[in-house]
Parts: sequence; C-alpha cells; structure tokens
Amino acid sequence: MTASRVLRGEGGYSEMTRAKVMEKVDDLGYLPNRLATVFAGDKASTFVGVSIPDLGNEVFAQVLEGIDRKLGALGHQSVLGLTQHTQTEEENWIKTVLSWQPAGLILTGRYHSPRALEMLRNASIPIVEIWDLNSSPLDMSVGINHFDSGFDMGRYLVGCGYRNIGYVGTSHDTANAASSRLDGFSKAVEDGGGTVARQLCLHDTATYYPGFYGTEQLLGTGQDIECIFYQNDAMAFGGLQYCESKAMKVPGDIGIAGWGDLPIAAVIGRRLTSMHVPHLKLGQAAAEMMLARLSDEPVPAFRDIGFRLIPGSTVKQA
Repeated sequence: MTASRVLRGEGGYSEMTRAKVMEKVDDLGYLPNRLATVFAGDKASTFVGVSIPDLGNEVFAQVLEGIDRKLGALGHQSVLGLTQHTQTEEENWIKTVLSWQPAGLILTGRYHSPRALEMLRNASIPIVEIWDLNSSPLDMSVGINHFDSGFDMGRYLVGCGYRNIGYVGTSHDTANAASSRLDGFSKAVEDGGGTVARQLCLHDTATYYPGFYGTEQLLGTGQDIECIFYQNDAMAFGGLQYCESKAMKVPGDIGIAGWGDLPIAAVIGRRLTSMHVPHLKLGQAAAEMMLARLSDEPVPAFRDIGFRLIPGSTVKQA
C-alpha cells in the first residue's frame, strides 16, 4: 500500500520511504500500467488520440509536432493513428482508440464515415477537427478555408498574366481539402478570364517524385500550358526539377506555384511561389483547444489560423 501511494504521488510517507521505493523501482525496471489505471477509474485518462493522413507529408509532421509538444508540456500523451486519406482506415482507428478510453480526439479533416460519426457522437469526449476549417464542427475545429486559399492563388496567377494554367495533384476522392483548394483556384482563374486547361490528379502520394513525373505527363499532352499550380510544395519542387532538367526557364518559359510554404522553400536557389500556412501553429492551436475543454474552460467552436500568399520568383510578376 505504501509503494502504491508513492507511485501515485498521494503523500503520507517520508522522503526516506519514497527513496527506498524508487530505488526498488529502478532495480526491478518497473513501469506502471497507466492504461490499467484509467480502466480502474482511479485517474482521468491522459491519452489524446490524434489521426493524420500520413507521416510522409512534411506538412502533417509539423502539425503533429505542434500538437504533441503542447500536449506533452501538460502531461498528456498523443496516441497516433494514420488514416492514409481513407474514411475506412479512420473508422477502424476510431473504433480501436475509443476502446482505450482517451481523454479526447484530434482528427484531420471534416468528413467522416456514417459509422465513425455515430461512434464520435456517442463517445462524449472533446473532439477537435483540424486542417479543413468547419464552422459547424462536431465539437471544435481549427484550420483554414482551403477554397479561399486556392481562390487567392488563382487570382494572383491570373493577375500575373497567365491564362492557360495546369494543375498537378493527387486523387481528390479522398483529399477533400485539396479538392476544395482546386475548386477555389479554378473559380478564380475562370472569373479572371483564364482556364485551367488541364487537371492531372494522380493515384499516388503528394510528394516530390509524383510532382516530377506528373509534370512530364501534363506537358506531354501538347497543350499550351503557361503555368502549373501544384497540390503542395513537395510536388512543385518535383515539377521545378523536371522543367529545369528539360532546360525550360522558370518563370520565363513556364510558371511554377506550390502550396504550403515548406521550410525548404526559403533556402533553395529560388523562392517558390506558394501559400504560407502556419502548420506548427495549427497543431498547437488544436492542442490548446483540447486542453482548455479538458479543463472546463470556455472554448470557441472554431478557430481560423489564416494563410498568406508568398509571391516568390517562380512565376512572372504582374
């Protein structure tokens, strides 16, 4: 009983007794089963489930870092789930993580399967939906308006004089935020008198190499493409490399624009035209909302962290 009180920090023992108990803990290599403690109803859960699409995308790695750093500072642990951009994977993960009785859930995206929605509504725990801002969330939401960010990029490129514009991204049957960006982008281009002459949505991950070979496919159609907008910066870097490998001048022969403003964009030879999103701040904001709700503090239903256009030097200036 005394050892139990020491390990739980409840008091009622001397410092000498505590030292003896902790010495035995070190000798035995004992690790307390925190999950069993939660199930026994002795202590509130410190686990927060966090789902992201994948770790290969640096954007989500930054978001996760912001979440984990903020939660860890106040004694909470992240339980990570990778959904691979599919509602089925997310549903399976939600079913599993809820069996661990987490303190709350942080989910990437605003669209969930009917079964997932049922489980989430019955869970009676705080839920934060991140990335794609939802003004009517399940519980709380933090992110940006992806349609508006795409619209701003489209308006900017049309303002720079481009009229025949291409797009390279991934399949939008699962990447809903990317789909919203493309919708906003296309609307702005059409409103400005231009056209998205060719859209290439690959069944692949939104990374460097698909950007490279996607650009090859797009430009191989024979259409007169003046500028290409990419789903994210990683794909844009691949496209930039392809164009330069073919001795195409950027932005003289073709314009290149990405999205996300990855840190590497600031240190490569030329500044990529992109859209800055504070990914680390987004993760921190999600964790702050979760922690506030767990402390019974008032929390707004949603929080827009904003975005900012980076003109760069990979498109011609207006």
